[in-house]
Amino acid sequence: MSVKLSSKLYRGGAPGHLLFYCPGCDSLHTVAVEQPNSLGAKWSWNGDVERPTFAPSLLIRWTQWDPPAHTQEIRDKIARGEIVQREVHCCCHSFIRDGMIQFLNDCTHALAGQTVPLPDMPGWWAE
Repeated sequence: MSVKLSSKLYRGGAPGHLLFYCPGCDSLHTVAVEQPNSLGAKWSWNGDVERPTFAPSLLIRWTQWDPPAHTQEIRDKIARGEIVQREVHCCCHSFIRDGMIQFLNDCTHALAGQTVPLPDMPGWWAE
């Protein structure tokens, strides 16, 4: 369960974690601010729910399949060998300061190298 702190920030995901929407990844990211995450990392937070600052930088890495098999049609084409999926290593690396997300150049998404305002949670996000 998550608790709304502002239109941009929720408490949830895990105890002592905050959630925000990343427009580069089109997904939610979590930041451990009160207790370490599963890897032992913890970030400082300025306590501002509208214009948060977290330190140090946030580095999120994951592997995904391209193309994603979100529909039965794509899954069928993969099964028939008409589409070949490949593993893609992804990275989102940013500084969040004073409510702005500075995406670093090692990001693998389209916002790499740009600075954008921390957006409101998207409409698809349900508390």
